[in-house]
Amino acid sequence: MAAAYASDPSASRGRLVQEEESAFRSCYQRDRDRIIHSSAFRRLKHKTQVFVEHEGDYYRTRLTHSIEVAQVARTISGALGLNEELTEAVALAHDLGHTPFGHTGEDALDALMAPFGGFDHNAQAVRIVTALERHYAGFDGLNLTWDTLEGLAKHNGPVTAPNDGNSSSGSLPWALAEYDRIHDLELGTHASAEAQVAALSDDIAYNNHDLHDGLRAGLFDEEEIAALPIVADCYREVDALYPGLDSYRRRHEALRRVFGIMVADVIEESRAVLAAGGFGSADQIRGAGRSVIRFSDGLRRDLDEIRRFLFNRMYRAPAVMAKRAEVTTVVEDLFPFFLREPGYLPGRWQAEVTRLAGDETGLARLVSDYISGMTDRFALDCHARWLGGPESCGPGC
Repeated sequence: MAAAYASDPSASRGRLVQEEESAFRSCYQRDRDRIIHSSAFRRLKHKTQVFVEHEGDYYRTRLTHSIEVAQVARTISGALGLNEELTEAVALAHDLGHTPFGHTGEDALDALMAPFGGFDHNAQAVRIVTALERHYAGFDGLNLTWDTLEGLAKHNGPVTAPNDGNSSSGSLPWALAEYDRIHDLELGTHASAEAQVAALSDDIAYNNHDLHDGLRAGLFDEEEIAALPIVADCYREVDALYPGLDSYRRRHEALRRVFGIMVADVIEESRAVLAAGGFGSADQIRGAGRSVIRFSDGLRRDLDEIRRFLFNRMYRAPAVMAKRAEVTTVVEDLFPFFLREPGYLPGRWQAEVTRLAGDETGLARLVSDYISGMTDRFALDCHARWLGGPESCGPGC
């Protein structure tokens, strides 16, 4: 049974371009389906999570990460009586705006775009689903509901204040400001409970799978993570139940318990917060002035320690840092190349290049759109072909 504060598809604030509703799917289901069928969603399979996509078949990519986030989010959403379809739509789309090479690519592109308004992957996700996906006859983008767009824009909280250093522009990301001018997403409030669930599910997924991937990469060993809070108790439980278990099964059994502890904690803590708040509608959640989906204080402290471990031993590991430097150079080379030689953009982009003649900011944002949409392998291929000798490949190829 849906909770009083759940988002109701029959009460959705609708779409920017009005459409006839489906006879078989709710508006949130339709949003989810459009996201899954989008070009940007397919490209996530070749975009980095932590490791560059081609480094190993077993490491998470942005696509597998997004699917894992959606699975966790549906579980939590269902347990709290929220709308699972809206939660899933936000979860599946939350990383659509990521550049090639993950946060490394984003940092590089943000620095390059500093004179032109910066770059922010959350704002870029909104830009993709409202402008850059161009498959439908009646509109640009996917024409998602206001509710889903709101969730994409502010699942991590209100975004009207300077965005905490995530963009070198130090203000509202331009891509988000541009859309908000024509379709008010009420950026000063928190998002729905469903979007907040998607945000916490992102934390749960990456905290768990980065331990898996770091072990597989040999950046640390089981004895090291078995000393971490939460993880230590899970290893002890597995060892008591299955003495002598082989290493691969042992780590899986332990880390799936870590996963379960995080999910259970969010459900228990959020239930208490929601009950105490007496919320009677989704709009009351938005106006609460605080997040209502959260970890308990104790678990959050434990997760902070796990995050510090991952930062030092994985995200800043020498091998990872060497690759970060390499791929940063790729982005830093491609951006000025396309600014100087916009004829090398694909043919379907050339009408926009012509329209933007003399508009340096507009062209920079067009180049940013193109580079941010690249997969890891495509960015590496472009760099090798064009900057290894542009004469080997003609404009627009």
